[in-house]
Amino acid sequence: MSVLSFVEVSEGKIKKASVEAAYYGSKVAEGLGTDSVALVLGEASNDELASLGAVGVKKVLHVADAKLNNFDAKAYAKAVSEAAAAASANVVVLSFNQNGKLLAPRVAVRLNAGYVPGAVALPEFNGGTAVVKKNVFSGKASANYQLATENKVIAVNPNSLSPVRGTGTATVEALSLSVEVTTTVKAVNKVTGTIPLTEAELVVSGGRGLKGPENWWMVENLATELGAATACSRAVADVDWRPHHEHVGQTGLTIRPNLYIAVGVSGAIQHLAGVNGSKVIVVINTDPEAPFFKAADYGIVGDAFEVMPKLIEEVKKLKAH
Repeated sequence: MSVLSFVEVSEGKIKKASVEAAYYGSKVAEGLGTDSVALVLGEASNDELASLGAVGVKKVLHVADAKLNNFDAKAYAKAVSEAAAAASANVVVLSFNQNGKLLAPRVAVRLNAGYVPGAVALPEFNGGTAVVKKNVFSGKASANYQLATENKVIAVNPNSLSPVRGTGTATVEALSLSVEVTTTVKAVNKVTGTIPLTEAELVVSGGRGLKGPENWWMVENLATELGAATACSRAVADVDWRPHHEHVGQTGLTIRPNLYIAVGVSGAIQHLAGVNGSKVIVVINTDPEAPFFKAADYGIVGDAFEVMPKLIEEVKKLKAH
């Protein structure tokens, strides 16, 4: 038996969220006294794959098929389920990112497995039953889910665990699967020169309180100084001040950065649902009754047009020292 972690690569590089999933899978395998195995679909170098050994992976199963370089939920689900059978894995771990949300339920159906989406802690095992903790009610509470099925699929919330890296190296083994890709990808347009929002550990976000897109320089300047990604509220994206791929919230992206700075965002429940997993939340708003202050770790009641330039200068001074 083993624990199989699905690891995504982008342009030959392992995604941050997948490193976390592989670490989670390795810790589960360690607790069960079994081996940690990873599955990688698409082209990547052996050195890149072997580096997963640093987070506890013993073996990497690699399907080096160029047709699998682009995500296809149906094809990937078949590949993951077949790899689980090949590795005799009864626990499959994935990241609960955008692709994982499409992939994990399909894998669970194929394996006739119990499934927990959005796990935030390592499971506790009692015989053949696993107890998995996840957030519920838009992050306002947590619940323990019991998986009593023989096969189990767990999708891990990004940034829930910080991988502890060692010096190990994983062995890489080629795997041949009969997977048919039915989706044709004609072009992939990616945002370049910025940190992917879903992988960012620091995020600076803005809302309608900034009054117009011409004032977004404050968000961008602070993000640049901090090495952070930028985000926005739905109201901002809906009026085309910012692109929709920056929209975080219940109807946008769900993120869990170490630091989330919200500038001129009121903090409606829909927005909070996408960011309340952040480790530290800082809110800047003129309204002391803004809902966001109830969720904030630190709050500044003040005008962003006065606070932000001073904050940017202070960050510059800190970096200079």
